[in-house]
Amino acid sequence: MAKYTGPLCKLCRREGFKMYLKGERCYTDKCAVSKRNYAPGQHGKENKKLTQYGIQLRAKQALKRIYGMLERQFRTYFEEAARRQGETGEVLMQILESRLDSALFQMGFSVNRRTSRQMIRHGHILVNGKKVDIPSYRLRAGDIVEIKEGSRSTQQIKDGIELTGKRVSGKSWLEVNYDQFKGTFTRLPKIEELEVPVDVQAIIELYSK
Repeated sequence: MAKYTGPLCKLCRREGFKMYLKGERCYTDKCAVSKRNYAPGQHGKENKKLTQYGIQLRAKQALKRIYGMLERQFRTYFEEAARRQGETGEVLMQILESRLDSALFQMGFSVNRRTSRQMIRHGHILVNGKKVDIPSYRLRAGDIVEIKEGSRSTQQIKDGIELTGKRVSGKSWLEVNYDQFKGTFTRLPKIEELEVPVDVQAIIELYSK
């Protein structure tokens, strides 16, 4: 499976906000966005006005990078959202947030989605008592996500809870018990409940051309 292997901090600088791609570093003063809050490259400091297409493209690129996927997979999710009932933007976000790697991050068990994927692939995560090693596994209402007992002392888990354990606060579609290292995906979130730093409508307009 193809994946991005280039510098992660440059992606955040390109989009102009933190996407928490680098893990613990993103929560410190060493964060590249905090130190150099402008786009990378020779002309990064220039304040260029984007066209409508440019705005739409940047929105799509940012959302893809936040959730750690390339064009083909992201386009597949969009097409699925467009086919289903409801507002396409909200359905798209619900699909992305119901992924196991995203839910694990939102529950506060990992410092970012990239670490979530690693934990899942290495067999540290159980869903409804069964091991799941597919990061894109889609959760349904009532599914219980749990850290495997033998993995609860790993540094990745400790860092996740310490740095992002408060992330679940205010997220009514999630219930988390850190003492038991488990969380419940109670329902699909509504788009207004999500802290989406990009214009999802711009993405819909881009793909609808």
